[in-house]
Amino acid sequence: MQTLEISIYALGLLIALALIFDFMNGFHDAANAIATVVSTGVLKPQTAVAMAAFFNFIAIFVVGLHVATTIGKGTIDPQVVDHHVIFGALVGAIVWNVITWYYGIPSSSSHALIGGLVGAAVAKAGTGALIASGLIKTVVFIVVAPLLGFFLGTLIMLIVSWVFVKSTPRRIDTWFRRLQLASAAAYSLGHGGNDAQKTMGIIWMLLIASGHVAADAAAPPTWVIVACYGMISFGTLFGGWRIVKTMGQKITKLKPVGGFCAETGGAITLLMASFWGVPVSTTHTITGAIVGVGSAQRLSAVRWGVAGNIVWAWVFTIPASAFVAAIGWWIGTQIM
Repeated sequence: MQTLEISIYALGLLIALALIFDFMNGFHDAANAIATVVSTGVLKPQTAVAMAAFFNFIAIFVVGLHVATTIGKGTIDPQVVDHHVIFGALVGAIVWNVITWYYGIPSSSSHALIGGLVGAAVAKAGTGALIASGLIKTVVFIVVAPLLGFFLGTLIMLIVSWVFVKSTPRRIDTWFRRLQLASAAAYSLGHGGNDAQKTMGIIWMLLIASGHVAADAAAPPTWVIVACYGMISFGTLFGGWRIVKTMGQKITKLKPVGGFCAETGGAITLLMASFWGVPVSTTHTITGAIVGVGSAQRLSAVRWGVAGNIVWAWVFTIPASAFVAAIGWWIGTQIM
């Protein structure tokens, strides 16, 4: 691969922009980890985001680097990667995140980043710059992740209902208020483990293209790993409060037992995907799990209109961020 000629200042600017996206990823997706535990009243918002941020960072010791490898080496042809492509990809992802955060839409930061990469790469070199295998895996899991979350959320809810069928509502509420602390922690672990690696993959891709890291390196530098986990945790600490209400109450009314089942189903899905190296959407996953929990009680418990609007946001995320990224790529060629 030809080494990219780029100044240290431009490199530093792009790394800073990537870390800003990482912060926004945590900020935007904090609702995924805390909405259920806050809406059920188990934790106060400030306590919930502090716990979520802590377990976001702890994931550094639990989850491997498979997702970072997929993003860094398996999405677009490394030969087309330059500072303009990275700039366009990050601009596309950040702009879409800001728009969806402002309107309280729980869209996917992950797919905004994937869309950004696709848009910038195609703007530069056409569709031949895309790596089909990596993109197909990502696109397939746009459907698989929420379905798996739905299935696991429903299954766990049914098992819990069967096991505690003779218990009083008060006793169930007491038990699951405690258990939801564990399920929320597990979900935050999966959230940090999958999402922090996406920005990690972008910076790794940039360092390889600029010759600062060998193309055959097995992992990104340690400082990149720590910085990405640190920034997503910092972003989570501030919390995207506009989205919490949508996730925690507008889809279905959650009680502690439902929050536990949704978080546990979502956590299992995220951790499995992280070990498989699939960059899934934490938003898609927890939404599917919440809908599954609501459906297990009764179909009318789910506000299907709200769920449908969220799905439309998922459909538009990749093409919308790709379009903005293509414009960002062109702007980058003019100013960098």
